Amino acid sequence: MARVSATTTSDIEKAAGVLRAGGLVALPTETVYGLGANAEDPAAVARIFQVKGRPPSHPLIVHIGGAEHLDDWVEAVPATARLLAERFWPGPLTLVLRRGRRVPLEATGGLETVAVRVPDHPVALALLSAFGGGVAAPSANRFGSISPTTAEHVRAELGEAVDFVLDGGPCGVGVESTIVDATGEIPSVLRPGGVTREDLEAVLGCPIAVPSTSRVRVPGQHPSHYAPRARVVLVEPEKVVVEAELAQELGQRVGVFLPPSFAGASVKAHAVVAIPASMPAYARGLYGFLRELDQRGCDVIVASLPVEEGLGLAIANRLRRAAGPRPSS
Repeated sequence: MARVSATTTSDIEKAAGVLRAGGLVALPTETVYGLGANAEDPAAVARIFQVKGRPPSHPLIVHIGGAEHLDDWVEAVPATARLLAERFWPGPLTLVLRRGRRVPLEATGGLETVAVRVPDHPVALALLSAFGGGVAAPSANRFGSISPTTAEHVRAELGEAVDFVLDGGPCGVGVESTIVDATGEIPSVLRPGGVTREDLEAVLGCPIAVPSTSRVRVPGQHPSHYAPRARVVLVEPEKVVVEAELAQELGQRVGVFLPPSFAGASVKAHAVVAIPASMPAYARGLYGFLRELDQRGCDVIVASLPVEEGLGLAIANRLRRAAGPRPSS
């Protein structure tokens, strides 16, 4: 079985040894738990794709120990990228830049760009320091399913496929990092996440685009992603209760994401989750809420999108992809 460990110095050293030996380590970050391998070991990176069932064309994020190491992993660092790294690292921001020679194509999905970030979690940073290299790490779950925000989620989903699990407690942000294309003169957000568009615009002093499609492949762009077993149906907030009760009357086991405006309302449904009014609290709990309704045997989950500003933009992105068309069996 994969070992779940407390975060002593000895545990960090053991985990670093697993990485050096080509193994896989599940590690906590402030966003979600990652499934990590030595970023410079193509065979170890290939194991990530195998364990997750992830298409090899989907690039990974390379985690490094500090902004001072960025030049070791990319070909060049434009001034805008340098500014963002200095302001937001460690933190939930990923920069897409031209790939440096240390990064194998196996980690980039065959692209000449690489996604890089510095996680803001003491356990992840201690592991990166002890290991002394970069760690390629997507979320520690099966491809397309709900991302894990606790070590127990990792154990439940991946079990023996992981060589070592470091338990750093629940993730503080709860949704993945913001991915910014910093390869050109004008940056754009390829995936909204823990650093908001407003935060980026305040630092750069200019509007930032969030295009619906991108010429650069990055994690989290698959139409169906972050998805529970239950089918997710998105409706307007004022229609959540009516839609849920109708589906329940038709014989489905319905889970409801009850908007804050309906707090305390009685809903005829199989299971109800009261959504926090605070967007940081909602982001922190989002994946746990989806898992809870799966565990309670729901067939369908009725939810609405939050206002798409601040962290609401990232939450809406995850919900849309959770509700996206599922691959045919």
